[in-house]
Amino acid sequence: MPLRLHLIAAGDRPPRWVAEGFDDYARRLAGEVSLRLVEVDVARRVKGADVARAVADEGRRMLAAVPPTARVVALAVEGQAWSTDDVVARLARWTTDGRDVAMLVGGPDGLSPACLARAEDLWSLGPLTLPHMLVRVIVAEALYRAWSVRAGHPYHRAG
Repeated sequence: MPLRLHLIAAGDRPPRWVAEGFDDYARRLAGEVSLRLVEVDVARRVKGADVARAVADEGRRMLAAVPPTARVVALAVEGQAWSTDDVVARLARWTTDGRDVAMLVGGPDGLSPACLARAEDLWSLGPLTLPHMLVRVIVAEALYRAWSVRAGHPYHRAG
C-alpha cells in the first residue's frame, strides 16, 4: 500500500507558481508515495479582530481535515530542523508504519495551540519566517528529494 501524505495548509488561492511547484513535486512522487494538498480557509482578518480566535478557527478546520489515524506533523518554527537525511529516515519509517501522514501548515499567524498539541512531530524549516504559501513548495521538494535518495534516483545529487 502506498504511503499517503496529506499537506493540510491554510489558504486557498496560491499564486500560480506555488500551485505549479507543488503539483510538479507531487506528480513526481506518484506511485509508492502520494502527496495530496488539502486547503482550508484562512480566517478573515479584519481590523480589531481577535487573532487568537482566528488562528483557533483555522486550527479546528485543519484538524477536521486530518485522516482519523494519521500521524500529524506540524510545520512550526519552534520545531526541530530536519536535514535531508532526517527526512529520508522519517519517510522510511512512515512507509513501514502503515499510517497516513498529515503535515499541517498554518496561515500568516501560524498554527493553533490545538494543532501543535495534536502533532507527534514538530518540523522547523529554520529560523526564517517564510511565506506560508512558499512552505508548500519547500515541503513537497524535501519529500521528493527524500524519496529520490531512498530510490537511488539521481535527482538528489543534482540539487
